[in-house]
Amino acid sequence: MAHRKYEQRLRAEAAEETRRRILDALYERLRTTPSEPVSVDRIAKAAGVSRSTVYLVFGSRAGLFDALGGDLLHRGGFTEMVRAVLQPDALAGLRDGIRGNVAMYAAHRDVLRALYSMAQLAADAVGGAVQRLEEGRARGMNDLALRLAAQGALRPDVTADEAAAVLWLVSGFDSFDLLYTGRGLGPDAVAATLVATAERTLCP
Repeated sequence: MAHRKYEQRLRAEAAEETRRRILDALYERLRTTPSEPVSVDRIAKAAGVSRSTVYLVFGSRAGLFDALGGDLLHRGGFTEMVRAVLQPDALAGLRDGIRGNVAMYAAHRDVLRALYSMAQLAADAVGGAVQRLEEGRARGMNDLALRLAAQGALRPDVTADEAAAVLWLVSGFDSFDLLYTGRGLGPDAVAATLVATAERTLCP
């Protein structure tokens, strides 16, 4: 029984190592040559596996991109960012959530830029991964807006729906990148600008 469990553990470790190599190969491909079409054959070759292995591990091309999206969130501190947004004080959640978003975007800027650009040019190329990431962000910003309204943190002339739209804007990757790449600001300066924009627009 112990020997069988040992073999199962080795197989699981090998499978995770293979998965990691494929995701790293896709990440590097998007980082270094973002303007070129993504070829599953090239990803497989870079990872040292067969094309069929990529499909065996991820199920489909869409599954591969979905897995990369989830991996970027995990490595970029998504769990910590969500925890920051959901803290009892909604205004503190706004500030810390935007800071967490910026840190996540900055950590993987080049790859995220490639993914977001691909999503605009050919949505099916990334298998809906970006759409699902954005749907999750929208839900989070709607919830934060409702909490800000409930805690009296919004100006009297600002509705929860209007607040959600502003939060959607300032928490987006494109807003980050306009300041980070377009203006050459560092992550701390980007976060400070976006937090200030949100507070001055929404709060008393």
